Amino acid sequence: MNYIGISAGHHDAALSVIDNSGNILFAGHNERYSHVKNDIHIELPLVKDALNYVSEDFELHYYEKPFLKYLRQLYSGESPGLLSLFPRSHLTKGAYQLLDNKKIHTHSHHLSHAAAGFQTSPFNNATVVIVDAIGEWDTISIWDAYYDSEGKAVYDKLYSKKYPNSIGLYYSALTKRVGLKPNDEEYITMGMAAYGEGKYYADMHDKLVLNSYECEFKDNLHLGFPDDFLSEATNEDLAHSGQLLLEGILQNVMQRARVSGKSRNLVYGGGVALNCLANRHLGKYFDNIWIMPNPGDAGSSLGSAALGYGGKINWINSYLGTDINGPYPVNSLLDKLLTVGIVGVASGRAEFGPRALGNRSLLADPRGKETKDRVNGIKRRQKFRPFAPVILEEFVHQYFDMPVNWRDSRYMQVISRCRNPDLFPAIVHHDGSSRVQTVAKDSSGIRELLEKWYVLTGCPMLLNTSLNIRGEPMVNNRDDANRFEVAYDVKVLS
Repeated sequence: MNYIGISAGHHDAALSVIDNSGNILFAGHNERYSHVKNDIHIELPLVKDALNYVSEDFELHYYEKPFLKYLRQLYSGESPGLLSLFPRSHLTKGAYQLLDNKKIHTHSHHLSHAAAGFQTSPFNNATVVIVDAIGEWDTISIWDAYYDSEGKAVYDKLYSKKYPNSIGLYYSALTKRVGLKPNDEEYITMGMAAYGEGKYYADMHDKLVLNSYECEFKDNLHLGFPDDFLSEATNEDLAHSGQLLLEGILQNVMQRARVSGKSRNLVYGGGVALNCLANRHLGKYFDNIWIMPNPGDAGSSLGSAALGYGGKINWINSYLGTDINGPYPVNSLLDKLLTVGIVGVASGRAEFGPRALGNRSLLADPRGKETKDRVNGIKRRQKFRPFAPVILEEFVHQYFDMPVNWRDSRYMQVISRCRNPDLFPAIVHHDGSSRVQTVAKDSSGIRELLEKWYVLTGCPMLLNTSLNIRGEPMVNNRDDANRFEVAYDVKVLS
């Protein structure tokens, strides 16, 4: 039996496949096929690609409980429509037919998040913390997770916070207030924070928060902030102050989890877990940390499949999507980096999750003062946004001051301080921080490239950003890579 997990209907639809031995056969985002960012539907090309990896009969599992979500939407004044009660309504007709019109098993939203995190983690027991905008009703949940005598994952819920009190909805409201697109550009809000000051933190707390420890807000922030909310403040100062408020409330959540949970292993999931600036505090409360590289709703496709399977998942890496066959073009990439300084790579299987980790990346020499502006020019994006370094794991502590209990950052999940920012201006943000990706001693193409780059230059890192055309998701196949080359006049090697 294979287990196909589905996340769809809200944003960033995805599909995952697990076999009967707990191996992840495939995981991909529909947006990479449709070129529509945050696409909410499962369509035929994604299903066709996934079924290439299915060799046995399969079950279908869905990442939330539609009836409970329907009730909450009615409560919140939305008009969901009766079709939303049926998960198959979020699959196109052809896609559902290709899946044999099978019965779809449903699981609760936060439980799917928890399973995506715990069952891919290296832990046999963990305290699981889920923080997002909203599932059916839960906005925060804390769980004890462990495996029983038969190897089946068990989840005991210890605590939950219900709609409309939500950290995720608060941060989306902040994102809208600073002129960005909520449920899409929260990561830009986080980057903008480095250019502001926290002078409005106290005002924001007084105006918005009823009880910080209980994560209770004075108003339903699903509706956003009032139109005149701190109208005198700059967007940058609001972003910085709002980030501080987020971090303070999150630390209360983690303190509660540490006290109530049995394990000092933390599994953290939900869309808020992508706030890598806030993640630097996690090591204050837990000894070991695992954030599945796709902790948002798309990753819950894998979580729902994991619940169908029941046991520990064999997590190897996040290269789980569409395959561009052929060896990783290490020597050709080196030649372009040494002569041009910037090059794209689209090779092997696409990353599952929002971070480009070397298979669908735009790479550059991090040492040049002009590199950041050149790459920003190519990507047509705001100049205040930072770039990430990808570094050989054994060098990370030499070049970066990693937060406590963060021994590595293989999936760009935490911010750290660069020890020599003047030497690597292309990968250091305005506040001296970097969102680091470490690469272990494995057989990946990006590892071999970094090793050879280090031998030739003495520099163990490169700038790494996602390979995407402005307004579109990451490059998926070779045709997408060809379009990128034409649009930006940058070579993309496969």
